[in-house]
Amino acid sequence: MSDTPAVLFVCIHNAGRSQMAAGYLTSLSGGRVQVRSGGSEPGASVNAVAVAAMAEEGIDISHEVPQLMTTEQVRESDVVITMGCGDVCPIFPGKRYEDWELADPAGLPLEQVRPIRDDIRGRVERLVAELLG
Repeated sequence: MSDTPAVLFVCIHNAGRSQMAAGYLTSLSGGRVQVRSGGSEPGASVNAVAVAAMAEEGIDISHEVPQLMTTEQVRESDVVITMGCGDVCPIFPGKRYEDWELADPAGLPLEQVRPIRDDIRGRVERLVAELLG
């Protein structure tokens, strides 16, 4: 792993789960982790309810734009975390892969997205402790 660890979060649309995880990691690591996110089938925009849920935490992801996950992103990352699309992610030796089983917040009201957000925060907090501990 490099001096500055690089983490890639991947979900199908790069519009909810992966964007929330990237927002938390950027915030909680204080810039000490390179954060990337992508989707296997990127959506047109970030899920408005995910944006609202993160705003409650003081994290603004409203300016983010869903991106296509690339092989290059995977190659350049030390840790690759998939969320419901692990089978589409290329595998490279020496990378750490995790699959976080999280409900997809698409189409859910804010009250149902908050527990998903909180689950993501807990996982990201553990990841930060492991990477920077």
